[in-house]
Amino acid sequence: MGKLFGTDGIRGVANETLDAKLAYRVGQAAAISLCDDSGTKPTVVIGKDTRISSDMLEGALVAGLTACGCNAILLGVVPTPAVAYLTIYLHADAGVVISASHNPYEHNGIKMFSSEGFKLNDALEARIEELILQDGELPVKTHGEIGQVMSGSFAAEYYLDHLASTVDGLEPLRVLIDCANGASAVVAQKLFPRLGAKCTFIGIEPDGQNINKGVGSTHLENLEKAVVAGGFDCGIAFDGDADRCLACDEKGREMDGDKIIALLAMTMKEKDRLDGDTAVVTVMSNLGFIKYMESQGIHTEKTAVGDRYVLENMRENGYAIGGEQSGHVILLHHATTGDGELTAGKLLKLLAESGKKMSELNGIYAQYPQVLVNVTANAAQKAAYKEDEVLAGFIENEQQKLMGMGRVLVRVSGTEPKIRVMVEGQDLDAIHRCADRIVDKINKRILGQ
Repeated sequence: MGKLFGTDGIRGVANETLDAKLAYRVGQAAAISLCDDSGTKPTVVIGKDTRISSDMLEGALVAGLTACGCNAILLGVVPTPAVAYLTIYLHADAGVVISASHNPYEHNGIKMFSSEGFKLNDALEARIEELILQDGELPVKTHGEIGQVMSGSFAAEYYLDHLASTVDGLEPLRVLIDCANGASAVVAQKLFPRLGAKCTFIGIEPDGQNINKGVGSTHLENLEKAVVAGGFDCGIAFDGDADRCLACDEKGREMDGDKIIALLAMTMKEKDRLDGDTAVVTVMSNLGFIKYMESQGIHTEKTAVGDRYVLENMRENGYAIGGEQSGHVILLHHATTGDGELTAGKLLKLLAESGKKMSELNGIYAQYPQVLVNVTANAAQKAAYKEDEVLAGFIENEQQKLMGMGRVLVRVSGTEPKIRVMVEGQDLDAIHRCADRIVDKINKRILGQ
């Protein structure tokens, strides 16, 4: 990753590390990268989530795009996967999402899609970043070469129609759906009743500051309690920009991305739709998931953490399903990126057809105990961690202590100011002690605590 782009675009705290000046410059750089010598103005579609800073950043981004000769279509508040889909549907040259996904409201981000609806490759991101960071003013257009802004508020209906075409027949189900006070609220409230489910919605009152606050896929506890109290068949939770989906069964027990991928992959295999009999996941996927998939004759490809790396592997090898434990699920037969509402529709369809309770589906395999600890670290501290050979040796030694009965994964986050420590194994006490030792070592060597 570069200085600005992480694993999921440019992220930062609004008006601290990501302000209107930077958004304007990003718009300029993107426009310059898209323009050619044909004289045709490229078109960029733009969507956003419900954060208080999204309007500000959208305005600055649009100013940069149009100043340098791009037309902009403003979709308004829509899910990230809607932007990817509509970039293709509207024959645009690129798509941009203003969102920080699952992060707290004070954060925001800018991520881009190519004309094919895929996240930008590293080379194009590097070109845009080079323009952003170069000294001096970037050249702007004048007269009739300046871009124009158009409303695209009508286009969300095309995305809704697309989702509805992939699933139907959810009539028996009573579902509680948590929209995280984010971008999914409007589409979800139209989609799932249209599919036949009897739905109750929470997390549908965004005020600019409550996105992901105690709701959504990062805070399942309230959904889990409400599902049990209300006698629902299951619960569904999206994150702020609705590219993730997690669930809980009727007993209020979490269903993570691994479980969802396993269930969907099994169904696809039964219907001869699992290309290559393979699911692509990351190194964070639970060992219980890996072993179960092997027992069912399904191969698992493992990538670095980040849905962009999952997608790269899927495209290179022709696989149809992949994703992350956190709830990003990519279904390439229907979408070019993770789509929480598409995933939820497929999961609910599976539940409706199975005649089982969600708790039965949730018991598809036993998960290995897993401990995840986040250590807050700034960019310099994250860089220092990567260079610390003593820490690397210490972590390797901790891996050896598990004696093949578990694993250790320590990595810097590409989207948040954190170093993530994950330890997994059969002995819960042992992995807790292992994680504590590693966190303590990081605190002493990197944070000086």
